Amino acid sequence: MAIWRKLAFLIILIPCLILHFLKQLRGSRLYPPGPLRLPLIGGLWQFGIKLSPDSLTKLAKQYGNIFTIWIGYMPAVVLSGFQAVKRGLINQSEAFADRPMTPFLKVMTKEKGIILSNSQTWKQQRRFAQVTMRRLGLGKKGLEHQIEEVAQELVEIFAQAKGQPLDPMLPLINSTCNVICTLAFGHRFSLEDKEFLKLMEALESSTRFIGSFFHGLYEIFPFVMKHLPGPHQKTLLSVEMIRSFVRKEVERHKDHHSLHEPRDFIDFYLLQMEKNKDDPDSTFDDENLSQSILDLFAAGTDTTASTLQWALLLMASHPDIQDKVHKEIEDVFGSSQIIHYRDRKKLPYTNAVIHEVMRSKYVFLFGVPRRTTEDVNMPGCFIPKGTTVVPDLHSVLLDPKEWETPDEFNPHHFLDKDGHFVEKEVFLPFGAGLRACVGEQIAWIEIFIFFTSLLRAFTFRPPEGVKELNQEPVVGLTTHPHPYKLCAIPVCGTTNY
Repeated sequence: MAIWRKLAFLIILIPCLILHFLKQLRGSRLYPPGPLRLPLIGGLWQFGIKLSPDSLTKLAKQYGNIFTIWIGYMPAVVLSGFQAVKRGLINQSEAFADRPMTPFLKVMTKEKGIILSNSQTWKQQRRFAQVTMRRLGLGKKGLEHQIEEVAQELVEIFAQAKGQPLDPMLPLINSTCNVICTLAFGHRFSLEDKEFLKLMEALESSTRFIGSFFHGLYEIFPFVMKHLPGPHQKTLLSVEMIRSFVRKEVERHKDHHSLHEPRDFIDFYLLQMEKNKDDPDSTFDDENLSQSILDLFAAGTDTTASTLQWALLLMASHPDIQDKVHKEIEDVFGSSQIIHYRDRKKLPYTNAVIHEVMRSKYVFLFGVPRRTTEDVNMPGCFIPKGTTVVPDLHSVLLDPKEWETPDEFNPHHFLDKDGHFVEKEVFLPFGAGLRACVGEQIAWIEIFIFFTSLLRAFTFRPPEGVKELNQEPVVGLTTHPHPYKLCAIPVCGTTNY
């Protein structure tokens, strides 16, 4: 009798599951076409074991520049190529102004901060961050001077290798992290500081997890994964460790806070909290402060360090281009004059090289996803309100319709026939529209100052016996190079500055 009951249950269950799946398929017709949606995994079967930088570009060739990929039960509309991304993020910026909140990200960020918050929280936190960064002296003398000091420390670390092979990854990450510490806390840390090293380890752990296989599992099966051990639990512990580190700094600032002389992000934020303490609509509180600083670390450490890793690798792989950078810096500044960010206009070729690094070795798989705030009509398709939208910025930066040699490292993409630097509308490594990266200016200053400081001091070469450095990316939250070593050969005549 028990067997017959089980059989009857299966006879009822299987048709119900089939009907449920067919109902979901009918719902899929609301969205642009895309890969076949399978139960549980959606369209993820298209990617095999893991994503690659051109995974979405390949799908666009099959389904068009606007298509839908189902991530489990969740539809994600992909905008591929410059024209599709421009129509969405730029021409209809308001309609693409929200962020999707997935199960893991909700647990990780608590819907606070700048990057992944929405509505009033996002508007207030982003506006505050923009104003505060300007007040702290971006592009003037304040924070830029601090970045120059960090860059000089980095040059000294490279010099200690005395031309022997070294891995640039750790010094670059430490330096970019210390820039964010300066911005947020008002001071840097010694590279031997144990608490700082723990912070670095926690940052690396959390950034490496996002985009991994286990991250995908959590987003599809959160009700199961939250109860199981695994790397997702380690990541949440790492995030909490970073948050705890930030809280300690906030408490120190509260103990020594001066409302009349704010010196860093925390000081300005505490001042804002005091101003808004009687405003019932204010989102300025300790939780948003902690998450905003965590966002600054997440967006401004690994990304900038990865860009600089690619820059040095490409210089070592293209000695002819490196020689032209050396010559331009020497011709314009000699060996001792300080190079400031505003001097980039005097270095068109060097500026073009930096832009080309960021174009050809874009450090993300795609742009940070958006969510539609209203129903959106685009040429040939309809995107319902509340839909996750993925702007494939990788496809924009390698769009064959927009770049002469998209798959090559070619600084002349940003130079005219007379050698003058040319701005490109299609160059969107920081995104576009209302959700463009809030830290774009600080990133530009860091990359320019660090790159010119290192290239003025050293010639970078592969170690003896290494014919070619691996240029295939390691895919995670950022697409960084495989671990490599190079030799930083001191340039004759350079002096400390």
